[in-house]
Amino acid sequence: MKQTMLIVGLGLIGGSLALALKGFEDFEIVGVDVSQPTLRYAAEHGVGDRVTEDAAAELPQADVVALALHPQGIVDFLARYRDAFKPGALVWDVCGVKTAILEAAQVLPGTVDFIGCHPMAGTEFSGVEHAFAEMFRDSHFLLVPRDDSRPEHIALLERLAAYIGCKDVCRTTAQAHDALIAYTSQMMHLIAVSVCDDPELFQCRGFEGSSFRGCTRVAALDVGLWTQLFSLNQPALLAAVDRLLDNLQSYRDALASGNRAALAEKSRAGHTSEVKALLIKHGADKLSDIDPAEYPALLAEAEVL
Repeated sequence: MKQTMLIVGLGLIGGSLALALKGFEDFEIVGVDVSQPTLRYAAEHGVGDRVTEDAAAELPQADVVALALHPQGIVDFLARYRDAFKPGALVWDVCGVKTAILEAAQVLPGTVDFIGCHPMAGTEFSGVEHAFAEMFRDSHFLLVPRDDSRPEHIALLERLAAYIGCKDVCRTTAQAHDALIAYTSQMMHLIAVSVCDDPELFQCRGFEGSSFRGCTRVAALDVGLWTQLFSLNQPALLAAVDRLLDNLQSYRDALASGNRAALAEKSRAGHTSEVKALLIKHGADKLSDIDPAEYPALLAEAEVL
């Protein structure tokens, strides 16, 4: 008899999961969404094995539930359906913040196993119409188990990550995850939007180089989603932004002084060669290739440069 895996939320990530997981072991992949246009598109394009808007009817029979909603949507869904999950079910999420989500999951009964997850994949687009099965290929799959997480559920998620094409599974803590994402993802989105807020932006149209395009690619963000991600990860993101502001201020001071030697010294103090050596020491040529499990050690070493 087939098992049932619900994917709640058929946006870019949830839709891509529903496509990528078709044929996974003995699971029927059932997509859940409240949007009728989304459900019609999903049904017409084979996003999952079947789709429905009725979460309440599906949850009591679901062996595995993946929550691919916006962060606040996950918090609200857990509170609303806390008593509807099948005893023994595995519930996991794909959210880009973990501390807030794991706290929200405490409302679940002890018979339900919640494990925080984050496949580190995405594009600048949103919506099921942009979903594709190869979304997760060669991405990291971050796993944030709780102390009482069941080993068989962790093993299932590891197999699932391999099936959708992730290159590795990295276990971490909620706090380490949120600090990592604040620095490597959320702050980059803030920088991109800040650059595009410049009133000179449209005066430069047609003269953008590849570095500008790379910096601003994610500026067209999903405002609702990223506002929630920023606010729910406030402590870690504020710390990352404060460090950036300190660095920018020191560059501005060196530039305003008119002292080329001071500016050159500040540039050298960026520790380019030392950072490169650290990356190599931790097994990669660039930051995006670092195993997330190595981040705490790498950041600790970087702080004393």
